[in-house]
Amino acid sequence: MKKKSVLVKSQITNKKIDSKQAVPCVMIRPGVLELIKQEHPKFSTDGYISKKEIKKYTKRYIENVIETEKGELSNLDKEVVKSLVNQESIVKNIDAQIDKKITVGERISDRIASFGGSWSFIIIFASILVVWVGINSYILLAKPFDPYPFILLNLFLSCLAAIQAPIIMMSQNRKESKDRARSENDYKVNLKAELEIRHIHEKLDNLTLNQWERLLRIQEMQIDMMSDLTKKKAVRKK
Repeated sequence: MKKKSVLVKSQITNKKIDSKQAVPCVMIRPGVLELIKQEHPKFSTDGYISKKEIKKYTKRYIENVIETEKGELSNLDKEVVKSLVNQESIVKNIDAQIDKKITVGERISDRIASFGGSWSFIIIFASILVVWVGINSYILLAKPFDPYPFILLNLFLSCLAAIQAPIIMMSQNRKESKDRARSENDYKVNLKAELEIRHIHEKLDNLTLNQWERLLRIQEMQIDMMSDLTKKKAVRKK
């Protein structure tokens, strides 16, 4: 059996809304409540407000908090605000996302850069140089194919350096873009965590104030009861 939907009245628009799409006004965080009361002075916490309206004012409140501290909202800040309002997760696996978009050329450049910066490359390259110089100096001393000062070897080395340098630069640029994406994701996660912690502090402060108000009311009631008892005892004695 499906439960019948109950219609409640919105404190802002005064329109009837489904109770499933409504939020009790007492559950609104203090900062958002203050922002609503600035635009709607007659707003009462006894009724309801639609989820769409609460998202709208929550977004504006968070944007005001960030603008107060930073002065301007960036695209990253807007993404954080959106995730907070919609209660979405903002944590992403940056490496996995970037690796999915990697091209064949970028994959080859990474492997070449990794091999070019290893001891294996240094040892192999040094061995080739020693063999080349040895062949042209001793074995084929009578008729070397690349006599001293090894012009052909210098040409190969220049070509290798000219090709290897841009390939390594391609790999470094991709790593920089990956590091930039990681730092942006870390910034968004840290900003969201900070705003969530502030929200928790606001709730705790609000709960503490409400508890103190209730305690004061209970004390006032106890004092009134004590004064009534003392009056009754005084009347009986007379």
